[in-house]
Amino acid sequence: MPTSAPPRNRFERRRAETRQAFIRAARQILAETGDTSASIQAIAERADVGFGSFYNHFESKTELFDAAVTDALEEFGQVIDERVEGIDDPAELVAAGFRLTARMADSHPELMRILRDRGLTHVHSERGLSPRALRDLERGIASGRFTGTDPTTALSALGGTLLSLVALRLARPELDGDEAASDLAEMVLRMLGLCAEDAHEVTRRPLPGLD
Repeated sequence: MPTSAPPRNRFERRRAETRQAFIRAARQILAETGDTSASIQAIAERADVGFGSFYNHFESKTELFDAAVTDALEEFGQVIDERVEGIDDPAELVAAGFRLTARMADSHPELMRILRDRGLTHVHSERGLSPRALRDLERGIASGRFTGTDPTTALSALGGTLLSLVALRLARPELDGDEAASDLAEMVLRMLGLCAEDAHEVTRRPLPGLD
């Protein structure tokens, strides 16, 4: 899971571990049932920490579940970042994001279930894949690789299409996920201004694998 700067002493380490245990438990609940009505006591038991420590870290369950979604989105973004390192073409980065996401339905199912159920409200989040995608869109527009559409509007279209892909992969696991992802990525790239031949070629380039 995502990590911040290492705690400086034993107290801070324990505090950070307790907070992360709550977030991990909340992520499991979101992935399994999506039911945020679970009691704080039940969450604390799942996290294997004391009930009384909850309010040392969160003001409410809403804050905890928001933190859990943010944590999942940031891990998602980091996984993609690790796989696309070294790719400079903004179009290839967009395509790789789609294609790797499709594969993560198998390799990271918890993340994908949270993304499917909670991702729409975080399309313009400052964490996760959104700021990375916005960066790539802005670079593509500035370089002329993409047409001069507004990058924030383009992000909405890209994010919505990506979430549809996640829902498709989870609902229809028998489908060829790689092919579906490539086809959707190709449509998005054409929307961004690439010609049909170029968009097809980009979305069929060798793809970094997932562990």
